[in-house]
Amino acid sequence: MVRLDALSGWGVLCGLALGVGLWSLASLMPRLSRPRLVTRVAPYVVDVSAGARELLSRRTVDPLPVVGALFAPAFARLRSLLGSMLGGDGTTELRLRQSSSTLTVEAFRSRQLAWGIGAALLALAVPLALTRVQPIAPALVAAIVVVAAAAGIVLRDRMLQRSAAKRLARITSELPTVLEFLTLSLSAGEGILDSLRRVGRVSHGELAAELSAVVTEVNTGVPLAESLTALARGIRLPALTRCVEQVTGALERGTPLAEVLRAQAQDARDAAKHELLEVAGKKEVAMLVPLVFLILPVTIVFAIYPGIFVLQFGL
Repeated sequence: MVRLDALSGWGVLCGLALGVGLWSLASLMPRLSRPRLVTRVAPYVVDVSAGARELLSRRTVDPLPVVGALFAPAFARLRSLLGSMLGGDGTTELRLRQSSSTLTVEAFRSRQLAWGIGAALLALAVPLALTRVQPIAPALVAAIVVVAAAAGIVLRDRMLQRSAAKRLARITSELPTVLEFLTLSLSAGEGILDSLRRVGRVSHGELAAELSAVVTEVNTGVPLAESLTALARGIRLPALTRCVEQVTGALERGTPLAEVLRAQAQDARDAAKHELLEVAGKKEVAMLVPLVFLILPVTIVFAIYPGIFVLQFGL
């Protein structure tokens, strides 16, 4: 009976996979995937029609259009529920910006749901395989599936946090060098925009890429101060925010930028030194753990064991 239940479970999973695959193949056929007339006309009236803008905003690049159309409302509700449970979309949007990800919040939530569903399926496969040896209570199987789904969702969120933290650390380490380079360019007689363009052209770091994006925005007509402020607001790195505030203030007052950037570069290096000292202090405390619980006991054993051995055998 247990074997029949396991075979039935695997049969349901295989049937679902086969159905999804057949629907996906059918949706890729030219007659079924042909766009409607309203979809083809919408891009040409998007500037005057709110309905066209709404239609185009709903469109996504989906490899499974039929499945996406069937389950899109359910996934939308799940994404909103997931966002409310994880603290809203503002934090996720900030982390996506800090990690330089091209994903939108909705796309990231979809990936989180995919990770959760994948982890739940893997967790479900293990109890189904073990039912051949020993039956497992359905409540325990449900608990395993729920915990695995939550772990998959949280793991994807932690990966985003780690990616954002690593990129912010790289920007922090690059900031003093970039500021000094800008100072040299300004001292040589170049303007601030030309200096930013030069940094973006000859450098290959994360901050240089952000400054290249600022130059691109300025070339499209955005004021330099506004573009720099948007950069600081998007990254939300304290050192970069202070630097941008000083630069924009100097641009408004007409203060020489070379001295401002030189002072900011020195402040960034001093902050990096203080942070390094703080990290060293924390690591010093952490190093006591292997010293006290590993090295010291082994040393004591090697020091005492020969004497105990000699006393026991009377040598």
